[in-house]
Amino acid sequence: MIVTRKEITGITKNLHNAERKIVFTNGCFDIIHRGHIEYLNRAKKLGDILIIGLNSDDSVRRLKGVNRPINYEQDRAIVLDNLKSVDYVCIFDEDTPYELIKIVQPDILVKGGDWAVQDIVGSDIVLALGGEVKSLHFIEGKSTTDIIEKIRDL
Repeated sequence: MIVTRKEITGITKNLHNAERKIVFTNGCFDIIHRGHIEYLNRAKKLGDILIIGLNSDDSVRRLKGVNRPINYEQDRAIVLDNLKSVDYVCIFDEDTPYELIKIVQPDILVKGGDWAVQDIVGSDIVLALGGEVKSLHFIEGKSTTDIIEKIRDL
């Protein structure tokens, strides 16, 4: 379900009260590919509910440059919302999901790749609450940037 920040506040409060284990991740998810799917499936297996903080179009442009995103935020949100591993998608406009993580207070915070736990945005919040922070394996050669470069080379 695609939800607003206000909606996710109430939803996560209810989930915590029901003692459901919340997993949170974030990203641009510009062109969905196998690496994303495998990563999100692994993340979902860590808990009961998977919430994705999705970078807004403006946020992606600030992070990735003026030619990104390829797909608009609503399109990216709809694609993510229709993946079986994803329970909630919440778009955020800041450069990082720090404020959203404060609201969600996930039990488990995950990122892909070789992120050191202390470098994952929001790790301080989650660890202070007694949660876990994990860096999940990144599949080499499976990235949006690689796909864009392949298309440019055609």
